[in-house]
Amino acid sequence: MTNADDVQERAAATTLQGNPMTLLGPELKVGDKAPDFEAINSSLQPVDLAKTGNTVRVFSVIPSLDTPVCDAQTKRFNEEASGLPGVEFYTISMDLPFAQKRWCGAFGVDNVKMLSDHRSGSFGSHYGTLIKELRIESRAIFVVDKEGVIQHAEYVKEVADHPDYESALKKAKELL
Repeated sequence: MTNADDVQERAAATTLQGNPMTLLGPELKVGDKAPDFEAINSSLQPVDLAKTGNTVRVFSVIPSLDTPVCDAQTKRFNEEASGLPGVEFYTISMDLPFAQKRWCGAFGVDNVKMLSDHRSGSFGSHYGTLIKELRIESRAIFVVDKEGVIQHAEYVKEVADHPDYESALKKAKELL
């Protein structure tokens, strides 16, 4: 379990329906080394940064698949993934692995790998996306190159807003 006392707090770094929320963890920038993390995949196996491989990776961070924008964001990246061989797409949320698997099955989502951060909040606290007040992820996108360096980082200011899909996808294509 992540100890909030050991993690940087960024007050009012995001909003949810206009209400300021505190993000735990650093604000990562282009050029930063992608932090390690431990999340759980749909088989309940731990996944860390090394297990995501050394290809171009898009980490799409969402609060919950059960919300309209998160649903749309994940479906959008699932569609884009089919046309971008060489790029691995991951969706990270606090949803339980069972819920992620059920959602993917219901919507035929099979090009995006799902990771649950529910166990420790490790991804959120290392990537600066964990909302302290709610213990869910904020909306963000990170594009990591083959060397493990962040080449695109977007923290969406209002959690209910869509991210800039085009900028993330453009950067992922440039890295191939």
